[in-house]
Amino acid sequence: MLNTRYARSGMVCTVDHLASGAGVTMLEKGGSAADAAIAANAVLAVTAPHMCGLGGDLFALVHEGTGTPAALNASGRAGSGADPERLRAEGHDRMPHRHDIRSAPVPGCADGWLALHERYGRLTTAEVLAPAIGHARDGFPASPLMVPGLETVGPLCEDFAPARRAGDLIRRPGVARALEALAGGREGFYLGEFGEGLLAVGGGEYAEDDLARTSAEWVEPLRARAFGHDVWTMPPNSQGYLLALALGIVEGLDLPADPADPLWAHLLVEAARMAGHDRPDVLFDGAAVGDVLESAAARRALIDPAGRVAVRDLTAAGDTTYLCAVDGDGMGVSLIQSNAAGFGSLVFEPRTGINLHNRGIGFSLAPGHPAEYGPRRRPPHTLAPALVTRPDGSLRSVVGTMGGDAQPQILLQVLTRLLAHAQTPGEAVGAARWRLASGGTGFDTWDAPDQAVVEVEDGGSWGEGLRERGHPVGAMPYGSAFGHAHLIDVLPSGVLAGAADPRSIIGSAAGR
Repeated sequence: MLNTRYARSGMVCTVDHLASGAGVTMLEKGGSAADAAIAANAVLAVTAPHMCGLGGDLFALVHEGTGTPAALNASGRAGSGADPERLRAEGHDRMPHRHDIRSAPVPGCADGWLALHERYGRLTTAEVLAPAIGHARDGFPASPLMVPGLETVGPLCEDFAPARRAGDLIRRPGVARALEALAGGREGFYLGEFGEGLLAVGGGEYAEDDLARTSAEWVEPLRARAFGHDVWTMPPNSQGYLLALALGIVEGLDLPADPADPLWAHLLVEAARMAGHDRPDVLFDGAAVGDVLESAAARRALIDPAGRVAVRDLTAAGDTTYLCAVDGDGMGVSLIQSNAAGFGSLVFEPRTGINLHNRGIGFSLAPGHPAEYGPRRRPPHTLAPALVTRPDGSLRSVVGTMGGDAQPQILLQVLTRLLAHAQTPGEAVGAARWRLASGGTGFDTWDAPDQAVVEVEDGGSWGEGLRERGHPVGAMPYGSAFGHAHLIDVLPSGVLAGAADPRSIIGSAAGR
């Protein structure tokens, strides 16, 4: 069982101790939770390119005081040259998964950092980015999570060619230059060396005006009332509404007192299925999901505690990294940042060596679909950070996870354990999980929801009970396939209790 870490005046949880350490250093310098989150994410952009980076996107929730949390959408838009007809003429019926620049919208990560820093930062941008610049310039040890992908990306980017095993030193001088340029202002990054290289490798996919416009936008978060708390998440184009909707469904169910009971897993699985089965039709940039969230009671009524219900006719009439930070003044940041699938598109901007994401795989190629690939459009996104407040509006928790389509399912389990069963962060994060999976890319679960298998992680006690209720069940080893969830909980005493997911191997919950 994972131990919960405790701290008095600040905490940072990430997938990498180097990143968590950078975040804590910012807190020690007098920086805010936002400074800590940016510093940690910037280090991960250097040391964890298999999960996130300057070539990816970002979403964040920030809580300060007792008001509504602020929600930041820094997901990029397709370039002005996006042409769905061309892809269809080439024989594509869905977006290319890898090795195609058209699946890489303009990266929004750097814009997200700048927007977050402008509103909540206390230190200078140069101070916040300094640890990441140092790791990129001077080198960092390859992590055991990165090593399996090095054989693939080594021939594509010379930065990774020397590394063969965990602990081998990697230097990323181009990324150091890009970070130094960003420390001097937005134009230095988006219209400098990186931007010029992106225009060149894009071959007409992007125009300079695409890079001149910021991708960062402050939006209204979604709220779900659950277990006596308010749970906040991101609106579309994020799939965060699935978490809010599933919590709304679960809120009215009679859950067993023991999460080890197979009925507990069955009810949560069915809540996730009822929430997500129509996602391909519901989720697109700008979608109004108020009516969908209000359908929680109707969807709950379809759940049968005795067995699985088919959903095919109900509509008839990481990869990613998550991190969180809380400072001594009570500011909490829940931040998620991603390349989509591992190293992303496997297209590298050649001047800096920054690998570009493939978040464009969320677009549809169906003519007229509201999420159809097209100029300046944002794709549907799996990224869904969460933040929990108490009835008085004070911060309770910041939590999130990687996991593609399964992110809301993982958070549903972690939050239910934390809020309904009063488990510690270590217990809630470390416990075995289930997920719905199609056996495909991890981004196609809802293409055929009645064919999704409930994969049960090693250590889960629900397999036989789920089979008896009609679920197709598969067994999976305990590990990263079930996400890297990190959680910081603010106890009534004001002490911070945190846990970094043991599945991340080198994850770290660090405090002061």
